[in-house]
Amino acid sequence: MIEIIAAVATGVIGAGVGFGVAKKINDANYSIFIEQAKAKAKAIEFEAQGVLKDANLKVSQAEMEARKKYEEKGSRLAREYEQKLANAKEIENNAKEALKNARASEEEVAKARSEAQSLYDEGRNLKAKYQEKMAEALATLERSAGLTEDEAKAIVLAKVEEKSRADIAHMVRKAEEEAKKDIKRRVNYILAQATSRFAGEFAAERLINVVNIKNDELKGRIIGKEGRNIKTLEMVLGVEFIIDETPNTIILSSHNLYRRAIATRVVELLIEDGRIQPARIEELHKKVSEEFETSILEEGENILMDLGISNMHPELVKLIGKLRFRASYGQNALAHSLEVAHLAGIIAAETGGDVRIARRAGILHDIGKALTHEVEGSHVDLGGELCKRYKEHPAVINAIYAHHGHVEADCVESAAVCAADALSAARPGARREVLEAFLKRVRQLEEIATSKEGIKAAYAINAGREIRVIANAKLVNDDEAVLLAKEIAEEIQDKVQFPGEIKVNVIRESRAVQIAK
Repeated sequence: MIEIIAAVATGVIGAGVGFGVAKKINDANYSIFIEQAKAKAKAIEFEAQGVLKDANLKVSQAEMEARKKYEEKGSRLAREYEQKLANAKEIENNAKEALKNARASEEEVAKARSEAQSLYDEGRNLKAKYQEKMAEALATLERSAGLTEDEAKAIVLAKVEEKSRADIAHMVRKAEEEAKKDIKRRVNYILAQATSRFAGEFAAERLINVVNIKNDELKGRIIGKEGRNIKTLEMVLGVEFIIDETPNTIILSSHNLYRRAIATRVVELLIEDGRIQPARIEELHKKVSEEFETSILEEGENILMDLGISNMHPELVKLIGKLRFRASYGQNALAHSLEVAHLAGIIAAETGGDVRIARRAGILHDIGKALTHEVEGSHVDLGGELCKRYKEHPAVINAIYAHHGHVEADCVESAAVCAADALSAARPGARREVLEAFLKRVRQLEEIATSKEGIKAAYAINAGREIRVIANAKLVNDDEAVLLAKEIAEEIQDKVQFPGEIKVNVIRESRAVQIAK
């Protein structure tokens, strides 16, 4: 029993001690919690104070920006107001000036209307007098010739028209004679000097080359098995082979002289070598093409050296040499360009131009023809673009476009090239045309001339470059002959296509024939 009581007492005492210890621990924890809470509160308060300061600062900045924008907008509105006020004053001044001008114009219009009315009245009076005089003239004709009013009127009008035409023809003839008087002698001298000091060679180009072979057995080898060799030749060389019954002869045909020359040389080398096969054909074609490229460059350089021309782009030099293998109207392009270069130099020297620039423009005026087989387009446009690309002299470019009338010649050198080109093309025998086209043009020229009133006959002479028109001397006087020549020339320009120029020569013919018996 005592043990039980002691155990209970011990438990009660232990519980009391534990409660006290627990209470002290709880009190200590509560104090720590309170301190932490106070610290957090102070931190929150400090943070709130910082946020408040930032907010106040932002409010101040916003107020400053708003005030600044307000002041700027006020200044801008003030400036706009002043500008609009100034514009309004200017408009007001302009309106006042316009009103003043309108009043002045109104006065001028009234004055002009008054003058016009006076002129109108005067014209009516003159018309009335004219009708009165016409009536008198018609009445006189009716009385004297027994004509009706319409017949008499037709006679009077015809006479008036004839007199007016004669007066116009006389004035035109007088003006032409005055214009020709000052320049004819000088022009004739220049042309005579140019044509007498240079005579270029002319070589008519053919469309075929003939290759001679030792025997006709070579024809079979050139054709090859199943035509293999000749197909390769035509494809690689770009020319047509004509192998017929003509003994010991092979004909190469092409409009491209450069290709034809290369093809001729390749065939000659194949015959010498004896190995006629596709691979050998391609090999020789490559070799000969390179040799020709080198030779045309050397030839171009030699030509420029002879002409005294330097500093030209190598591509242009090569194309000058290539002109030897180009023909126009049967005239070799290189021979023509050389002729134009020499003539242009002579003309420029006589007229105060630069001889070297004139020769340079002359040798390059048809340079586009070296490209017309490979590139589409007019040789004028091709040559002009080419010389622009290689920075040629402006006079050269102008001469290229001017020698066919695309633009006007703007310098002495360009005009000299145009004149030299016409001289070279017009030289008898220089160019060759298809016979049918030539005959058609000649007939057309004669028909145009004979269709005019008062013309007895017309004859195209000088290879179609001149037409002589025989006029009836009783129907056409000297002054009217000038007008007839102009009318025929203008109709030829409108209806006939021709190279160079055509001279129209109107001749008044009057014959008296008697027979002595």
